Amino acid sequence: MKRTALLAAALAGIGLSAPAHAASFDCGKAQAADERAVCADPALSALDSEMGGLWFAYGRLPMLMGANGNRHDEARAFLTSRAACGANATCLTALYQARIAALKQQITAYIKAMPPL
Repeated sequence: MKRTALLAAALAGIGLSAPAHAASFDCGKAQAADERAVCADPALSALDSEMGGLWFAYGRLPMLMGANGNRHDEARAFLTSRAACGANATCLTALYQARIAALKQQITAYIKAMPPL
């Protein structure tokens, strides 16, 4: 995949603007306390949408098998941590902010490591 195509995909994920109150998952099916909290809070919903866009971009970056497994392990760990927050908005906000920062860093590092065109 060309560097420009990867950069465009990453920037699209980073720059996604979601309408307020639009989580990256179906709020009609939200059952757990963390899911209901995200759906009920426009700020948390916006963070979830931003993280979803970044995850989409990050997921499109080609990686070796081990790195791809690590990527999915990180996603599962985030969901486990989010569930542990329950309905605590402060906990959820901090968790989302940390995950968003990590995804941005990982995408940026990947792009910087690519050979020049």
